[in-house]
Amino acid sequence: MKYYSTNNKQNIVSFEAAVMAGLADDGGLFMPCEIPKLDNTFFSSLQSFSFQEIAFHVAEKFIEEEITKKNLENIISEAINFPAPLFKLDDNLSILELFHGPTLAFKDFGARFMAKTMGHFVSKRGDELNILVATSGDTGSAVAYGFYDTPGINVFILYPKGKVSLIQEKQLTTLDKNITTLEIDGTFDDCQSLVKKAFVDQELNERMNLSSANSINIARLLPQSFYYIEAYKQIEDKNRETVFSVPSGNLGNLTAGLIAKKLGLPINKFIGAVNSNTVFAEYVNEGKFNPRPSFQTLSNAMDVGNPSNLARIQELYSNVLEDVRLDIYSESNSDEYTRRGIREVFQKYNYIIDPHGSVGYFALKNYIEKNSLNDYNAVVLETAHPAKFKDVIEEELKTIVDIPERLAVCMNKEKKTIELSSNYQDLKDYLLC
Repeated sequence: MKYYSTNNKQNIVSFEAAVMAGLADDGGLFMPCEIPKLDNTFFSSLQSFSFQEIAFHVAEKFIEEEITKKNLENIISEAINFPAPLFKLDDNLSILELFHGPTLAFKDFGARFMAKTMGHFVSKRGDELNILVATSGDTGSAVAYGFYDTPGINVFILYPKGKVSLIQEKQLTTLDKNITTLEIDGTFDDCQSLVKKAFVDQELNERMNLSSANSINIARLLPQSFYYIEAYKQIEDKNRETVFSVPSGNLGNLTAGLIAKKLGLPINKFIGAVNSNTVFAEYVNEGKFNPRPSFQTLSNAMDVGNPSNLARIQELYSNVLEDVRLDIYSESNSDEYTRRGIREVFQKYNYIIDPHGSVGYFALKNYIEKNSLNDYNAVVLETAHPAKFKDVIEEELKTIVDIPERLAVCMNKEKKTIELSSNYQDLKDYLLC
């Protein structure tokens, strides 16, 4: 399988080159030259496959001979070693719990697979790699834990000062060894912009071997398609219309779901649920892409004003907006509705949902009402454990949210960060010092 840049379809590289570079040298994102189809027999036989076997079948289609079967099996067994259970709320509605990994967020799936894959390539090459990653919350901790103490790889995590939850910050900033956290005086979009500028800085790249661990890296994105198929496997009545509601920020999670559909997964509709950062909803509904600075909401991992993976979505649909609309419905909801969703899910189902999942729930609810659906399979992606947002959850539900042990241990550790401005030269000077 070869990969091309979204900025130039003639800029074609191998899977290894795409993974290790992160971003194309022309600033584009890498896309597979084709989306292979999985056999119908694969989907009809899903019940007989483990999650790891599903992951292997999908991954080998995109990697082919670049990683041996044995090595790929080892990568998957080490990376995807926790479940993605579908929790049924009623006959029509389920929650896909993606918070059972080490950092209790869906980013663990992609980050761990990417870390094992890059570690494999670094070991083969015998050189050193420096990873830059921007985070609005959960990406950073998933990447940090995924790459922690990996030989030959140094990780620099950029996060916006004062714009992640306390628990998220503790997860981000309490590791040592090969992990460095950079606290940026700005927004997530500023962090993302700094990373992108670094990748196209010729002087910096001549002196440092750089790569990315954001969802702009194809090795972070592809594994997220695994759990859509795993979720579909768990749906009982597969003859009904199936809708997935995806809390959306930088659009990596949604893009992975669309790739799963292109592989042949029979999903009827995706809901790209966004918070008050409405750029993607405006694109889908009005055909206008107007990137602008993001602002802070309760669902902070979705606070993105210039979503990178929109370029990949446009590629998947050959930039035909009407085709995008056939598969994607999008709407935005404010913090007020996020709070209402948290309360409603708890009152109706006795289930505690995090703010991101609540955004997905409310958008799904509105979609079902607008389209008068009665008999359907609806799946809301719950992207993080509610304990990560303990303050807002307890404020709304008037109940205590227990903190899992692996989160609790972070709270007593010392924060270790380096503060930088959002000026690119400051980042460059630090990296080259």
